Amino acid sequence: MTLTIATWNINSVRLRAELVARLLRDEAPDVLCLQECKSPVDKIPAEVFAELGYGHVVARGQKGYNGVAILSRHPLEDAGHRDFVGKGDARHVAARLGNGLTVHNFYVPAGGDVPDREVNDKFGHKLDFLSEMRDWFTAEPPQRAVLVGDLNIAPLEDDVWSHKQLLKVVSHTPIEVDALEETRAAGAWVDVTRADIPEGKLYSWWSYRAKDWSAADKGRRLDHIWATPDIAGGAHGSKVLRDVRGWEKPSDHAPVLASFTL
Repeated sequence: MTLTIATWNINSVRLRAELVARLLRDEAPDVLCLQECKSPVDKIPAEVFAELGYGHVVARGQKGYNGVAILSRHPLEDAGHRDFVGKGDARHVAARLGNGLTVHNFYVPAGGDVPDREVNDKFGHKLDFLSEMRDWFTAEPPQRAVLVGDLNIAPLEDDVWSHKQLLKVVSHTPIEVDALEETRAAGAWVDVTRADIPEGKLYSWWSYRAKDWSAADKGRRLDHIWATPDIAGGAHGSKVLRDVRGWEKPSDHAPVLASFTL
């Protein structure tokens, strides 16, 4: 079978429920993982998605902040979540499909504006979150799994509009890039998007601050799809839906998709 998985930081699932519905109609992924839902689970407009055939939902939420959800056309088993750094944030949820595939949906902390944990607690939170992810994957090596989400780090030089200018900007600093690479390597995860699209600039996020985000094109690849080696060889069809960033009242992130032949 072929399974298509999409990930999208929606920046309020209630505010942008119709955009989610449009994506589901246009692209028809088997599974859609959302981050920054900013909603308690019981307030997620699940009925809107169920009408389109996505009646299976596993989610963790909180009012006004964070929040992660997995929508699926296929039955899902709730595979739990982890409370990284003990803050009680809704930043991770996992679900298992009937074929045994586990999908992890992550929303890694953004890290604030100053890349120094001594003066910025948010940056320390981000680094500690990544360390706990790394230690988990080291202790319990994942198998037959996909990890997606807004990881809030653009690791490669071509994942940002200017490597040189962003080296001291949170999301592309060497300490964050190294931390993300250690996390990826701990689980032997394969960066599916870059395995599929190894060359060229590739972004999934553009700031709201730009008057014309597309013309300025100062983007970063913050949203990722990873897979364990036992299924990564079946990955194909990766893409970033840049045009979605131009929809009316959009999220500042664009969806990222990949298909897996399992």
